[in-house]
Amino acid sequence: MSGGRAEGPRNIAIVGPYLSGKTSLLESILFATGAVDRKGGVNQGNTVGDGSAEAREKQMSVEVNAATTVYLGDEFTFLDCPGSIEFIQEAANALVGVDAAVLVCEADPAKATALQPWLKLLDELDLPRFIFVNKVDRASGDVQTVTEALQAVSQKPLILRQLPIVKDEIITGYVDLVQGRTYVYRESGPSELIEAEGDVADALGEARFAMLEQLADFDDHLMEELLEDIEPEKAEIFRDLTDNMQAGNIVSVLIGAAERESGVRRLLKALRHEVPGHGTAAARAGVDPASKETVAQVLKTYHTQHGGKLSLVRLWSGSIAEGDVLNGDRVGSLGQLMGQQFNKLDRATAGQVATLGRMEGIVTGDVLTGGGEAPELRRAPRFAPVFALALNVENRNDEVKLSGALAKLMEEDPSLSVEQNESTRQMLLWGQGDQHLKVAVARLKSKYGVSVETEKPKVPYKEAIRKGVTQHARHKKQSGGHGQFGDVTVEIKPLPRGSGFQFGDSITGGVVPKQYIPAVEAGVREYLSHGPLGFEVVDLAVTLTDGKYHAVDSSEQAFKTAGRMAMAEGLPQCDPVLLEPILQVQVMVPNEHTASVNNLISGRRGQILGFDAREGWPGWDRVSAYLPQAEVGDLIVELRSLTQGVGTFTFEFDRLQEVTGRAAEQAMANAAA
Repeated sequence: MSGGRAEGPRNIAIVGPYLSGKTSLLESILFATGAVDRKGGVNQGNTVGDGSAEAREKQMSVEVNAATTVYLGDEFTFLDCPGSIEFIQEAANALVGVDAAVLVCEADPAKATALQPWLKLLDELDLPRFIFVNKVDRASGDVQTVTEALQAVSQKPLILRQLPIVKDEIITGYVDLVQGRTYVYRESGPSELIEAEGDVADALGEARFAMLEQLADFDDHLMEELLEDIEPEKAEIFRDLTDNMQAGNIVSVLIGAAERESGVRRLLKALRHEVPGHGTAAARAGVDPASKETVAQVLKTYHTQHGGKLSLVRLWSGSIAEGDVLNGDRVGSLGQLMGQQFNKLDRATAGQVATLGRMEGIVTGDVLTGGGEAPELRRAPRFAPVFALALNVENRNDEVKLSGALAKLMEEDPSLSVEQNESTRQMLLWGQGDQHLKVAVARLKSKYGVSVETEKPKVPYKEAIRKGVTQHARHKKQSGGHGQFGDVTVEIKPLPRGSGFQFGDSITGGVVPKQYIPAVEAGVREYLSHGPLGFEVVDLAVTLTDGKYHAVDSSEQAFKTAGRMAMAEGLPQCDPVLLEPILQVQVMVPNEHTASVNNLISGRRGQILGFDAREGWPGWDRVSAYLPQAEVGDLIVELRSLTQGVGTFTFEFDRLQEVTGRAAEQAMANAAA
């Protein structure tokens, strides 16, 4: 059984879908604990969380915000994570360093599906959690219905611990099912205890018994008490709730309205009494919490305009002071964050989340030690990119500056990546969606002074040929002194799809000297980079079969030019055809949206291969399909629009396939533009 309330600092992640009210909850927590003397509002742009320029502009979290406060003598650091699924990597990186999570959701059963990616992430990291049903003052249904909808997407049993009191269709308070007490909400203050009467008393009895029955599934003694109609002690109920939450058997569900502070103090009490101590999270991460050796893990990297580089770390064991050397880097400053504000610390100890300044050589995810070998710790899952934009600097003098700025962006947000696409000659910035990349582009300008223009990535179309030809070409030029002479005959043949390019020769008798044959190949390859239709030509064989040379005027450059001329004259006779890349796509969606996704794929010239249940995701399907790459660029935008923001997909190149008709005409028109 539980050994009592945990001691020491606790670190709590606040997660949940976009618009669920996480930042408002953090603001009310900080106000209720006295960390701030005036509560800000998201619409007013003055909250502790969402302090960056991009977050203020979009009125949404775009990165993890940390805030440390003290509640009844205990230190808590809250990590407010972005709610948009496009920033889920930010949350995942932070979640590896917390003791528990509060999953915030709206009191709307229709939005329960949006919680499933978050529940799955918490399951994967084996994190204890509470669900805070927010905005109950605007609930579209009763809380029991909301809980039932949430249970349908949760693999762990949900224990509803509070019932709202409704008067004249307004929620005025709640019934605490554990204590059997009734409370009325008071604006900007603690709830007030009142006597339960009439219907409220009846509802209390029924709901409380239902809660105890759920708990009895994990406690034989409690089951015996219920069967014998013995009232269990409150201490026993709290102990069962705590033990089973920490063991991952159950999830407690609390209710409130964060903007009005309703239910916030009850949540804080639950966190204080029920969240496990540092040792549990350290063992889960793979660290001996009793070790004196310093081991810390980087949860987030910030590049600030005035404070330089800051690294948010969870200290798993040992301690850190300013001036210590970790992984070869000296700790330039030590503190804790209150949103955008840096508060200095003399020393950080095991269990705390702290911020290290000017650790230039470390990045998010790094494990820091004082000199010993870094242990292998639990890492955040990685989310593959699904959306890209091509970048072009507005000022060409910023090209070198852009590389450094992108490197810092990727330090702050490891879910961003940069690709130099050789086929299209574009620099591509990859991420989790349109808003994700818009935030990144805005940061390039606001933080690093690099303005870029963006455009859709080009599709790496290719060309192939349907038939072969034998082509002669002569390059002859006389301009005084040595002239230029190269004469070649080449045989061009199509190859099976996927064969690439092959070059050979069947020269006999030295009609083309051996030293000039590589030059012919170079000329051929040069032309193939931009064929008759405007794209790289693939899947063909070119054989040099004959030629002539001049003892004085022939040169490598002359034969290179002749090889290029032979291809320019011969390939248009080979019935060239346009090829487009086909991707194999796996689309993951809740099964109520599967039919819509099938229509979406068909409408994008896709070929559906089949679908099956998504492993480990009850109520989800995996749809397999072939899709032209030209149709995948903005697929994630429409897919999320169809699925409450939770649908996603993976892709890999499968083959090149001939494309004709309007799609081919459009591709060639775009290339010529």
